[in-house]
Amino acid sequence: MCLQVSFDDLLIPQSQISRCSSLFVACRSDILTHTTQEVCARGQSPRTPVLMTALQLGKMCKYKKKKKKLKMDVEDGSAASRKIHSADGSAVQIPETAHQISHDSWFQVGFVLTTGINSAYVLGYSGTVMVPLGWIGGVVGLILATAISLYANSLVAKLHEHGGKRHIRYRDLAGFIYGRKAYKLTWGLQYVNLFMINVGFIILAGQALKAVYVLFRDDHDMKLPYFIALAGFGCALFAVSIPHLSALRIWLAFSTLFSLIYIVIGFALALKDGIEAPSRDYDIPGSRTSRIFTTIGASANLVFAFNTGMLPEIQATVRQPVVKNMMKALYFQFTAGVLPMYAITFMGYWAYGKNTSTYLLNSVSGPVWVKTLANISAFLQTVIALHIFASPMYEYVDTRYGITGRALSLRNLSFRVLVRGGYLAMTTFVAALLPFLGDFMSLTGAISTFPLTFILANHMYLVAKKNKLTSLQKNWHWFNVIFFSCMSVAAAVAAFRLIVVDSKNYSVFADL
Repeated sequence: MCLQVSFDDLLIPQSQISRCSSLFVACRSDILTHTTQEVCARGQSPRTPVLMTALQLGKMCKYKKKKKKLKMDVEDGSAASRKIHSADGSAVQIPETAHQISHDSWFQVGFVLTTGINSAYVLGYSGTVMVPLGWIGGVVGLILATAISLYANSLVAKLHEHGGKRHIRYRDLAGFIYGRKAYKLTWGLQYVNLFMINVGFIILAGQALKAVYVLFRDDHDMKLPYFIALAGFGCALFAVSIPHLSALRIWLAFSTLFSLIYIVIGFALALKDGIEAPSRDYDIPGSRTSRIFTTIGASANLVFAFNTGMLPEIQATVRQPVVKNMMKALYFQFTAGVLPMYAITFMGYWAYGKNTSTYLLNSVSGPVWVKTLANISAFLQTVIALHIFASPMYEYVDTRYGITGRALSLRNLSFRVLVRGGYLAMTTFVAALLPFLGDFMSLTGAISTFPLTFILANHMYLVAKKNKLTSLQKNWHWFNVIFFSCMSVAAAVAAFRLIVVDSKNYSVFADL
């Protein structure tokens, strides 16, 4: 056991006392703490005298003053930042965060990831993944997507402390490895990705509310865009109430409960319908040409299902050791976390075949109160899940404008109402304008999930670890970069075609 070092144990040459007297008094407690740690680290007796020069004393005090100043800057609302130099020598300005980091256990982070993977989007995978791919393609595709997504996410997680610095944002990591241009490009890709995911969440929430309404009044007086607007308002209220990602805490337990409710109900009702129904048609629908495009689009849906596009931001909340704890969270996500998604996806397709809806609860039959409970749970879980995927945008604006301190202070609360409310108003408008959920999933997977999760992850790892990789490993990463680049282009073409086709069949603000 290491005993406390007393102040008298510090030996400072008499000739240097006058040079550091002011520092000596100002930093007395810091010196003792530092000396205690240093003595213990060397394995010496805690009573061993330690020689400390005025130069060492001055360096320690300057470091403490600099750290204290940085803390004061953030508390005062100024946008404190640090400058890092990338591998190409260019300087990238990295803002410090106004949100909480290094606070959560790996288990809590695992639940954040599992919340994303078992969001209400799982109610659409029977129709958007299984129907275009069929049994063989769908089952094999989901298993392969699980494996390659775990692999790609683990590459990003292992780079979190690359270069001796902690990279708490995806763009920070890309900027450190590539430079300023990659910092900006990654930022743009990530926010497009998260914006489109949030558009999908609001469409889902609106569909859930409409499904409840139809159970009691199927008069078509209330259209889907109206319910999407109500869903957006509910998401805005929650966003204003929760200041940052770590503050979700108990809400993650509620999210898990809501997920279990609609997954168990959907699974049970689909199983009942499947047992009672006649034989189903599992043929892949459409002409030969349309099947090609829908198959490519479904591959984008596969990678969309497992990936967040914001892994460094989630990893920033985990306690040290960050890489080890994040790997635990990823293993939890891709083992226990994927089982509910598999169950509801396969059961929905088995029960209804190619007629499965893109929102499974529209296909099931059963007691009204049970279906109502499932749809309300899906709506509430979507509100929580959207907050997770919107948190990088919230973190950026909060940090940019120095929104720290008490969450309920008038300044902070009014800022969240204005900024987060405005962001969700725009997201809600796009969701109501083009409420084609499957198309948005395909497009998001094509133009952002493929590049962020697979192309960029493999290439960043290749650049960062190039001196430690064998030629075989380098070739493997290059193969992944080229293959997923081709998949991204093909999936983007297929997704845009689907949107054009659906736009011809349906008007804007369609009541689907």
